[in-house]
Amino acid sequence: MTSQAPADLTFETLYSEPSIIGTLPIGQCWSADGTRLAFLWNDGGHTFRDVWIWDGASQSRQRLTHLGEGRTSGEPQGISELAWIGEGRLAFVLGGQLYAVDAVGQVLPLAIGTPNIHTLAAAPDGASLAFLSGNALLALSTETGAQPQTLVSGSTFVGVESFHWTEDGRLCFVEADDTNTRKIEIAYDARGEARRDRFVRAFPGDLLTRRRVGLVDTKGGAPTWFERPDAEDAIWGYGVSPDGRSLFISSSDLSIKHHTIYLYDTASGTRSTAYAAHDPAKIRPDWQVAFSPNGEGLIVLTDRDGYNHLHLQPKAGAALQPLTAGPWEVAEFFIDAAGGTIYFMANAAHPAERHLYAVPVSGGEVTRITGPAGIHVPTFARDFSALVDLFSDDMTPPELFVQTLIGKTDPVPVTQSPLPAFAQRQWAEVRYVKFKSHVDGAELMARVMIPHGFQPDGAHPMVVGSVYSDGLLNQWGGRAAHPSWGIDQYLAARGFVVVSPEIRGSFGRGREWNRAMLNSYGTQDIEDIADCVKTLTDLGYADPKRVGIWGSSYGGLMTLMSLFKKPGFYAAGFAGAPATNVWHAYPEQGWIMGLTEGEDFIDRYRKQSALFHSAGLKDPLTILHGTKDEVVLYADTLALVEKLIEQGKSFELVTLPGTGHAWAKQDRTLTRFAYGKMAAFFERHLKA
Repeated sequence: MTSQAPADLTFETLYSEPSIIGTLPIGQCWSADGTRLAFLWNDGGHTFRDVWIWDGASQSRQRLTHLGEGRTSGEPQGISELAWIGEGRLAFVLGGQLYAVDAVGQVLPLAIGTPNIHTLAAAPDGASLAFLSGNALLALSTETGAQPQTLVSGSTFVGVESFHWTEDGRLCFVEADDTNTRKIEIAYDARGEARRDRFVRAFPGDLLTRRRVGLVDTKGGAPTWFERPDAEDAIWGYGVSPDGRSLFISSSDLSIKHHTIYLYDTASGTRSTAYAAHDPAKIRPDWQVAFSPNGEGLIVLTDRDGYNHLHLQPKAGAALQPLTAGPWEVAEFFIDAAGGTIYFMANAAHPAERHLYAVPVSGGEVTRITGPAGIHVPTFARDFSALVDLFSDDMTPPELFVQTLIGKTDPVPVTQSPLPAFAQRQWAEVRYVKFKSHVDGAELMARVMIPHGFQPDGAHPMVVGSVYSDGLLNQWGGRAAHPSWGIDQYLAARGFVVVSPEIRGSFGRGREWNRAMLNSYGTQDIEDIADCVKTLTDLGYADPKRVGIWGSSYGGLMTLMSLFKKPGFYAAGFAGAPATNVWHAYPEQGWIMGLTEGEDFIDRYRKQSALFHSAGLKDPLTILHGTKDEVVLYADTLALVEKLIEQGKSFELVTLPGTGHAWAKQDRTLTRFAYGKMAAFFERHLKA
């Protein structure tokens, strides 16, 4: 069948119900014996997800629930979570309520009267189910008719943030206390009413959330608490040894420059330090820690040797022994204790790819498990006999594939999500182009979408964006925080080259590569983007006089800084929810911008805030922002607007009433409107 011309693409085609790219499968979980896979999906491309089962014996899938039948666009997103429980049943959450479904699809309510349920986790033996109700931790025997028991209560500002089961059937959890954290009110108008919402929201220099780790028995009783020297320090991981006798907490100070792994005796609470490291220029908390299979040592993911790699610490205080090495990085790992194997995700094959690899716990040869180039996201069976892989590449929306690890058979497709119309369209080609920093010679790479009939003649308009860290990904739509796959395809169909540049502060290139970003919001990052543009225009990808840039949040900061500090370099910029003022950032942004300590912090914050650089604006600018944004305050955009007016600058402001930070994901109508504004803006300023 002949594919349709790309110019036929419209926002109605791209962002509609049902979706042309299908519905993303979520909630993958394996039965205890690893023979059946449950997941949430809609095979018609609608938003409502039902429970589906893939059976390993028959190599087939079937829909287990039919709760989405008759649901129309705009109704709830459907079932949100899944967990296998005793006797082959599944627990799931729909509308904040807990239900169970049996093997023939019969649905029964569980935990009647318990509201706002989320974060399901079945015990290792399947006999109990733990979950959060609001921020309280509850457990429920999976026997029919049982009522849930509150193990750790919650209140308005104190409650359980995360938890997991231990191998001996207890629950290890983190309690977060926001009693002393700043509360803000955001006033806005929406749907003809004046409204006022309250949020817990700290700013740099404020008191922070206090966190502590606890261990509680599902039979009841008070939790055992494990305190750290400073409860405001971050917690990056925690876990209990296989024999239940030891507990670790991976922690750091707010700046993430000091990393410490504390070790506790679970019976006495005695604390010692298993590992400590200091890096004055660290900007990414990519640590992961787990007990080794024998419980006597730790597996530590750290970049202490220059790149994020796996290390074995045989016992507390001992030197780290490298298990992996090379000019690439490990993103996360999973331990098969019985098999003596560590499985890990890494970008060793290509900076834009994530593959699954395996290495013996004792060290040795690294083996690649996944094949096709792209992004792989595995979920393992409990016995590591198989995995389900959520796979996507630049031309393929995400799908599930089952792959056995015993015998290593070829992956078997489980879902086929896109509508038939997807295959009838001509989607933009994607290329990867290397470029170098003129600042320090570092190598970077750009993901480049090519319009139909492209020739490198320097005549095309080009849109750079959405600019953000960690944007170099070989998957459908690239960086998926916003549904920007559609606006990218829309622009490419109209002759634009669409570029997602790699910038410093991203995963995968090592510690030294990222050091240039320290205290450098709107400085090193915008130089990386400009070097990408210069390389591509020199290669004939685009007309250097017709290049636009856009981004949201931090990407909005980079967009504004690019226009303010490089007037004339870009022909236009579109900034969504831009972080104009780092005085109002989250305290955690101190990883890069530094903390409010020392005599230089006022000058340092001004240098990294677009609000103080607006005098340089000479090029067309549109700012888009939602009035209910608690992440980046709409008031900060108004402060910039006031300054631009005082300076006599020309710009446009698009206000989205009652919309939060994720302005492109609130609903499809808003998505079409916002991206329509962006497309019209770039058509107006970048087309010849």
